[in-house]
Amino acid sequence: MTEKLSPTTDFESVSQQAQQGVMLSPSPISLEETQDSIAEIIEAYPKKVARKRSKHIVVRDPSIPEQEINANARTTPGIITQRGCAFAGCKGVVVGPFGDCVHIVHGPIGCSYYSWLTRRNQFKPREDGKDFLHYCFSTDLNEHDVVFGGVNKLKQAVQEAYDIFQPKSITIHSTCPVGLIGDDIQGAAREMTQKLGLPVVAFNCEGYKGVSQSAGHHIANNGFFQHWIGNDTETEEIEGFTVNLMGEYNIGGDSWEIERVLEKCGIKVVSTFSGDASYDDAIKAHLAKINLVMCHRSINYMANMMEEKYGTPWMKVNFIGVHAFAKSLRKIAKFFNDPALTKRVEDVIVEELAIAEAQLTQYRKRLEGKTVFLFVGGSRAHHYQELFADLGMKTIVAGYEFAHRDDYEGRQALPNIKVDADSRNIEELDVERDPERYNPPSDAEMERLRNENIMNDYKGMMPDMGEGTLLVDNISHHELDVLIKRFKPDLIGSGIKDKYVIEKFGVPCKQLHNYDYGGPFAGFRGAVNFAKDVDLRVNSPTWQYIKAPWD
Repeated sequence: MTEKLSPTTDFESVSQQAQQGVMLSPSPISLEETQDSIAEIIEAYPKKVARKRSKHIVVRDPSIPEQEINANARTTPGIITQRGCAFAGCKGVVVGPFGDCVHIVHGPIGCSYYSWLTRRNQFKPREDGKDFLHYCFSTDLNEHDVVFGGVNKLKQAVQEAYDIFQPKSITIHSTCPVGLIGDDIQGAAREMTQKLGLPVVAFNCEGYKGVSQSAGHHIANNGFFQHWIGNDTETEEIEGFTVNLMGEYNIGGDSWEIERVLEKCGIKVVSTFSGDASYDDAIKAHLAKINLVMCHRSINYMANMMEEKYGTPWMKVNFIGVHAFAKSLRKIAKFFNDPALTKRVEDVIVEELAIAEAQLTQYRKRLEGKTVFLFVGGSRAHHYQELFADLGMKTIVAGYEFAHRDDYEGRQALPNIKVDADSRNIEELDVERDPERYNPPSDAEMERLRNENIMNDYKGMMPDMGEGTLLVDNISHHELDVLIKRFKPDLIGSGIKDKYVIEKFGVPCKQLHNYDYGGPFAGFRGAVNFAKDVDLRVNSPTWQYIKAPWD
């Protein structure tokens, strides 16, 4: 029998109710002002573009049970957005953080150089001391290679990387010119795998594939699943409460703070995709009892495939924000259904929350009532709303760069999403059960978990936004300019592409792609770090000296 998993102290209950009240409260901006802002945005576009963009801008109305927003569509040429490319999503986000592997960029030097360490993924070398995270590997294709082909140069680069560094695995990432000239990187990878006796994995992640970096995430998931997951010799189950962290990239040390708390609860992390990630851990991922999915967009493909092949269920979690973290810990305890673990989780929550709240109180007094815009990634714009609400700050406009409709509306939207030509560019793998390693929870356990609504589901960002708040998918600089001018937010959480544009308007911007020089921001201690950082930005007197264009 499981113990009570709702807040166990009056203090936590009151605090959590206040946080939920902030998140679900109506927007302080009037509906008339919001509609006028949308009209001003749309009026600037040609008619055809206006029709397209109007479907990506939605005013939240909780009375509509299945409110829709358009997403994962091509950006209109000429519009400046925050998006990246498939190469960025594959090599830069999902694959690159594996520190004991060599990641070779096959293409001209630019893509490799300008994606070098931009994400601030942290990595601790294992006992063998292998750490190549800070290196930049490229075949540096030139005009001669583009004309006559670069496969021989690629194989030479793989050989040199093996001879010099002896990595656990070598990955190859193609950029746009390689896709255009048709270099067979898959054939080169197979040949070098056989020659060297270690996995050489090629990713055809040319930047033009798909409509954003989301395509690159999918390509990376496919490659990991085909060539790494289950590529070990162990078949015995790892004892204890074992999990994989999926879609957690250890920006600024986030994974370490999450693991600290999980280990304190008695929960063992088998592997992480891909923060502080090692090859030896990744190939054992199928031995974990459950996948904990943080970034739904970047890793849900692998979570689904692992469930089909190995029977490993997945659970959507959020470790950003003190109450979100506590809620996720309780969901994990529900899954394992062990009274001793449940009690330990509750003890840890009480202890950690008391320490964090004692420090957050001073910042909440200075930040309460402030308004926020959030335009980040494929889950962060949702996750960080909970942390801002912990501080009494209201998110009034939010959107993703590269999300799909299910990231906004929840997975119930999946049957209604039409597969277009861009999505068909990315291979959908045919997955079959592993006859020896398929080990799902029992039918009775799965029925219990489904009844408790904690497995294999994600409700999306939209249900957690209050009436009258605004959702803008793939926001452009023009749209951002209009909304800043009209709504005058106190802070914007966004990325590096528009950080300095925002701050020239006299509005502080918290860079949430790589945290600038901050972090960790996950977990209980991370929330305190974040509160301090936000307080320094929002309440700095420097902003009064910056004159916005409309002043």
